[in-house]
Amino acid sequence: MNPCQGLRHFLLALQYFTRIPVTGGLARWMGYQPEWLPRALGHLPGVGALVGLLSGGVLAAMLWLLPSVQMVPATAWVAALLATSAGLLLTGAFHEDGLADLADGLGGSHERERALEIMKDSRIGAFGAIALAMALLGKVALLAAVVQAASVALPAMAGWQPAALLGGAALLGAHACSRMMPILITAWLPHIGDRPSSKSKPIASHVAASTVLVALVWVALILLLLSIALPHLDWWLPLLGALAGGGLVGWRLKVRLQGFTGDGLGAAQQLGELGFYLVLLAGLGRTGAPA
Repeated sequence: MNPCQGLRHFLLALQYFTRIPVTGGLARWMGYQPEWLPRALGHLPGVGALVGLLSGGVLAAMLWLLPSVQMVPATAWVAALLATSAGLLLTGAFHEDGLADLADGLGGSHERERALEIMKDSRIGAFGAIALAMALLGKVALLAAVVQAASVALPAMAGWQPAALLGGAALLGAHACSRMMPILITAWLPHIGDRPSSKSKPIASHVAASTVLVALVWVALILLLLSIALPHLDWWLPLLGALAGGGLVGWRLKVRLQGFTGDGLGAAQQLGELGFYLVLLAGLGRTGAPA
C-alpha cells in the first residue's frame, strides 16, 4: 500500500470515528473518495490507539498532580474517571451510544423487526440506561484497580510513575484491541441496518481481507510496543479478553438479528474494552510482583 494513501485512510477513520478535527490544509491534502470508507475501517485500531494515548496522558497528569495512590487510594478512581471522560469527549460517546441502543432493542423485544425498530429510536430506555451505566462504571472501576495494582506489578519504580505507565498502557491496549472486534464482525455477518440512513453501511460494506489485515497489523504493533515497554506482563492475554467480549456481542447479533448494525458494532467495542481490562487485571492478580 502507498504510505500516503494509507495515511489518508487513517485520517478519514480519525475524522469518522472521533471528534478530533481534520481541517485546513490537512483536510485538503487528504481529499475524499467514497471507496476509501471501507478501507479506512482497517485503521480503526490505530484511531483507538490515539484515543487511548491521549486518555492515558490525562491519567498520567492526574496521577502526577494528585496525592499518590498509596497515600490516597481514591486518587486512582479520580484519575480513571477523568481518563474515561477524556475518551468520551474524544469520540463523542460514539460506541457507548451504540451499546445503549442495542441493549434497548434486544432487551425491549424478542422479535427481530421490533428490536430493530426500537434501536432506531433516539430516546434511551431502561435497558440502554442500565447497560450504559454498567459499562461506564465497569471501565472506571477496572482501570482504577489496574492503577492501584501498579505498585505490585512494577515494584522497581516509585512514586506516580508505575501507576501512570501501567494505566496508560492499559488504555492504549484496550482502546486499540477492542476496536478490532467491529472489523471482525463486519467481515463475518451481513449488514442489516436501515440502508438510507445507516451510518455504518457506507464504511462497513465490502470489507476486504486487506482491511482485516491492516487492522491486525495495527493490533500486533501496539501489543509488541506494550510488550517492549512492560516485558514482565503478557499483553496477548488481554487481547483474548477483548475478543471474548466483542465475540459475545457478535454471537448475540447473529442469533437475534441475523446480521449487524452500527449499534451492534459499538456494543462490540465496548464489551471488548471491558474484556481487555478484566483479563489484564486478572493477570496482574495472579502474577503479582515479577521475578
